[in-house]
Amino acid sequence: MILEGIVTTVASSGAVNIAPMGPRVDASMQRFVLRPFRSSRTYANLKSHGEGVFHVTDDVLLLAQAAVGEPSPTPALIPASRVLGFILKHSCRCYEFRVVTLDDREERTHIEVEVIASARLRDFFGFNRAKHAVVEAAILATRTEFLPIDTILDEYRKLAVLVEKTGGAQEHEAFRFLRRHVEQVAQSRAQRIQS
Repeated sequence: MILEGIVTTVASSGAVNIAPMGPRVDASMQRFVLRPFRSSRTYANLKSHGEGVFHVTDDVLLLAQAAVGEPSPTPALIPASRVLGFILKHSCRCYEFRVVTLDDREERTHIEVEVIASARLRDFFGFNRAKHAVVEAAILATRTEFLPIDTILDEYRKLAVLVEKTGGAQEHEAFRFLRRHVEQVAQSRAQRIQS
């Protein structure tokens, strides 16, 4: 099963990277598999350092911002207990991990990790169709380089209905943020074509 969440890793410079990621997990959550691209900061950080923290969160605005750039403002972080890394203070659960194997022969790497500490920070809000719609919109926003923009915008029109009907302020803000991002990508491409 793939569980959508957020991974924090630390660069050799000490900078914290916050990235959405959907590792392959099982119910035990003792080991899981990350599959970042070799071009990602998550991959570079795990290749050089080999530790990080996976977070389960219902903060879809943070997930949306992390999907297409740096979250602003930077979310509250606390030091991890067993790895050199940081925990998102307002996440629901966190899993501190160490890399067990790293296979980077393909562009999409295969990184198996072992959980060495976990914590429950707060209750998960619960299921909400708007939150799921924002997660899908965030995933689509990360695919603007290889999916047709018209296809993404068509999907956004469908997802917008769910956000409008069932979303709260955070879901509406996150969806607007992602739609603006995709529209800016579309506008930039149109300008390049006209030039």
